Amino acid sequence: MSDAAIVRVAVAVLLRPDGRVLLAQRLSGTPYPGYWEFPGGKLEGGESAFAALGRELDEELGITILRASPWLVRRYVYAHAHVELHFFRVFAWRGEPHGRNGQAIAWQAPSAPEVAPLLPANAPVFAALGLPPIYGISMAEDWGEEVFLQRAGKAIAGGLRLIELREKSWPTQRLERLAQRLLELTRDTPTRVLLNGEEALALRLGCAGVHWTSAALRRARERPAGMLCAASCHDETELGRAGELELDFAVLGPVKPTPSHPQAVPLGWARTASLLQRARLPVYALGGLTPADLDTAMEHGAHGVALRRAAWPL
Repeated sequence: MSDAAIVRVAVAVLLRPDGRVLLAQRLSGTPYPGYWEFPGGKLEGGESAFAALGRELDEELGITILRASPWLVRRYVYAHAHVELHFFRVFAWRGEPHGRNGQAIAWQAPSAPEVAPLLPANAPVFAALGLPPIYGISMAEDWGEEVFLQRAGKAIAGGLRLIELREKSWPTQRLERLAQRLLELTRDTPTRVLLNGEEALALRLGCAGVHWTSAALRRARERPAGMLCAASCHDETELGRAGELELDFAVLGPVKPTPSHPQAVPLGWARTASLLQRARLPVYALGGLTPADLDTAMEHGAHGVALRRAAWPL
């Protein structure tokens, strides 16, 4: 199908401080009547996705956007149309949302929506909403096992919910011991650990998933089932491949200069935003960042930030 035949739609993920998101029920007389979806609507001729978003939220819900950021672009083939969905996370607005066209609305927990049926194209979005804003990358090679685990305990207690165990120079036996100790720290918490390495080892260790290098991403023909899968990306081709394989998320960088890779040319925020314009999956910005860069990263289209040193408090 040509791009001209694709229906482009701006979609709003309104986020309340308690984490709930707003869903609206499709009216009778429209495709999929009675189904629940994120609010939004078609782009008009010459209209940007963000302009369409503002217009649709005013027309449908009676609200004005105060703060929103681009997030995902996904395509879906319905019986009636081939759509390209431009998702935005909307963090602040003026007015109280209400169905101006008579449609029902409901605030739902992304992890357990209670309304049904859900519009099929929106299903992967709920999983993406379960990803936290910070992705911590382990530092045991730099600091030693004991210092890292001490800092990891503080970070997990402080709310860090996603960790990449990345100690490439360590032999398997030593890595296994570190993984066991790190996983023990996450016991009885929602924190998930991904192993930078092989899927089989990640499963054997009890990790929640695997994080691929860009080389592993290029070799892959399909993603592993039954576990989270992420990948490191550096350019448009790699981001595209991660999207094709329907990975859970990717990491893109370096955005700024980093001590660990001084030879790498940083992307900068403008190039990062350009690469993320059509990202099909959530992407964490990486490289020389701190938690203070989170809002900037999201404004440029990132899901959040991936941190090494800055993820682990003293």
